[in-house]
Amino acid sequence: MRKHWSPGPRGGWQQSEVPPADDAAAWFTGRLPEGWFTTTDVVVDREEIIVVGTLPDLDGDFADDAARAAAESGRIARHREETREERIEIARQAEHRYGRKVAWGARQGGTEELFTHLSVPVMTRLRQPERQVLDTLVDAGVARSRSDALAWAVRLVGKHSEEWLGELRAAMAKVDDLRAKGPDQDTTEKPDQDG
Repeated sequence: MRKHWSPGPRGGWQQSEVPPADDAAAWFTGRLPEGWFTTTDVVVDREEIIVVGTLPDLDGDFADDAARAAAESGRIARHREETREERIEIARQAEHRYGRKVAWGARQGGTEELFTHLSVPVMTRLRQPERQVLDTLVDAGVARSRSDALAWAVRLVGKHSEEWLGELRAAMAKVDDLRAKGPDQDTTEKPDQDG
């Protein structure tokens, strides 16, 4: 189990255990009703599981890309309404199983929408040069606040280093596997059986 920090009973922060979610993608694949999605992406972190499914292709011709995008957005909205009650129940079961909130989304063609998702505060300490970077983004109108600027910077780094981040995640998974296969942590000495 991974540990993460969560609000304590008196406003402080305490460490708590989060159940593993290594099998979350498989669980959702088995749990989702047939025909909802042609493919499903499941992304897990310490606080949230995001499930984004691809809807079946639209039939028909469209006058232009804007008309196609509008039809895709409408189809996603219809899927959201038609599946709301069942998604709530599936999310409730997954939240109980994995100890994380579940967010939903759908994509069709070039349109993708997240229905709900968490926005988790992350505490950090920044020195003046780092704060100046954020303030420059705010002053330039790229972001509304330092918080928005920090989120923008994280998205930019993620976009431009996705391959490296993927390799890092794969390496961390290998370390977790090796830890699981390692010797027992019990180091107490056993008495000599020869007497």
